[in-house]
Amino acid sequence: MSTPLSSAPRPAQILVIDDEPDLRTLYELTLLREGYHVEAAGSVSEAWQHLEAARFDAVITDMRLPDGQGMEIIHRIQKNQRSERCVVMTAYGSAENAVEALKAGAFDYLTKPVDLKQFRAVVASAVQATRAPVVQVKPEKAAVASTSERAGAASITGSSGIAALDRLVGESDPMRLVKSRIAKVARGMAPVLVRGESGTGKELVARAVHACSQRSDGPFVAVNCGAIPENLLEAEFFGAKKGSYTGSSQDRDGYFQAARSGTLFLDEIGDLPLAMQSKLLRAIQERSVRSIGSTQEEAVDVRIVSATHKDLHAEVQAGRFRQDLFYRLNVIEIAVPALRDRREDLPALCAALLARIAQDGGLPVPHLSAELLRRLALHPLDGNVRELENLLHRAVALNDGDELHLDLMGGNVATTMAAADMASATPAQLAPRNDAPVAVAELKPAPVAEFKPTPPPLPSDLQAYLDQQEREILVRALHESGFNRTAAAARLGMSLRQIRYRIARLGITTPNGDDGASSHVDD
Repeated sequence: MSTPLSSAPRPAQILVIDDEPDLRTLYELTLLREGYHVEAAGSVSEAWQHLEAARFDAVITDMRLPDGQGMEIIHRIQKNQRSERCVVMTAYGSAENAVEALKAGAFDYLTKPVDLKQFRAVVASAVQATRAPVVQVKPEKAAVASTSERAGAASITGSSGIAALDRLVGESDPMRLVKSRIAKVARGMAPVLVRGESGTGKELVARAVHACSQRSDGPFVAVNCGAIPENLLEAEFFGAKKGSYTGSSQDRDGYFQAARSGTLFLDEIGDLPLAMQSKLLRAIQERSVRSIGSTQEEAVDVRIVSATHKDLHAEVQAGRFRQDLFYRLNVIEIAVPALRDRREDLPALCAALLARIAQDGGLPVPHLSAELLRRLALHPLDGNVRELENLLHRAVALNDGDELHLDLMGGNVATTMAAADMASATPAQLAPRNDAPVAVAELKPAPVAEFKPTPPPLPSDLQAYLDQQEREILVRALHESGFNRTAAAARLGMSLRQIRYRIARLGITTPNGDDGASSHVDD
């Protein structure tokens, strides 16, 4: 006895809009072979007749049409809150049109002449995004300032998205807005620029964008643009063929190839040299890369998310960052708030960090006292969440009882001690103080002896001696800056790349368990 066949899912409905009959036919045949149901139109008015008569999973439209622009279709779909994902086709070199379309709400873009393999991949992504299962977000997670943001946070693709948003600890208004924006922008393919101070959690935001997107099953490849030697940048990004340079014994993929069907996270994009910026721009615009030593370009399907703590507007004005690359990367911006702008999140952040620290160390979760929270609230925390984590790491490491005690003997001691006493100080005690008697007493030079001291013996290993001196200076600078490498580098008159190199060379370990080499978790 034969079992009844289950009803097959209906094929995805695609609307193709192009005024050139030959191209329209080519696109139709390509999509029909993929099993889609396809309808076609040659103008804006004809396209809208199809849209008024039926619902589609995806709309692929040329930018220039006889009676208008493809942008009109995108705007009307957005205005009417329709579910169709729009893919626009732009002429070669019309990068500004693609950026404009993405900002208007297009899911993705293709450059003419269209590569059919890429065409099929983009349409498949658009259909997958439309048909992805919807998981509702908890109401408190979706409380935001505007109706449009609230609509963006209403649903997220997959439970991994909710888990990623939960890792962004905090329910303050700035954090709710960040989470809402992540949920909204994750649905498309538009490049995202995450902006924020060092230590605010920019990579966590980038990972959440990836986890909330239809690409969550693909790889998330994080790259620290400031940690790669300049002479290796092209090979690291685009790959290299066997024998293309000394020591190249086999073909190797670059970051773009490794991130296929996923997300490529370019951290500290502002540190990328100008020569590499132009090559990166071309790879992003053309969706293809050429490995070193190869004569062929290969298509790459990646979504770009970048991050920086720098003011890229100022970098563009100073000539250190390409304006065209900036506009290409900054299609959608997510600003991550500094910790001082969301101090109401401190209790939840401390609880989450202490739970993780205790789990990593196989320890019971320490008690979080009101006094510790009060002292943290008065501490400057210029290093943001990273500095908070370092303070709690030290507190746990030095804990000898049931209650944690903060070790604030790093940088900003005078500021911290003064702030901690403000709640109980009298007006007279709040007068400005420039003295630090204990520190001054400790730093007073010893009385000069009447005899000339014997000079220290010459080191038997000069390099080892110099390395030790350099290590001590770097450790001190890192400690006094709350292990914020950007601040420590600035204090020593070095670049971020230089201090990372020295940390790795000297084997200096930070509380994050990071020796400076794996610097995709960045300052």
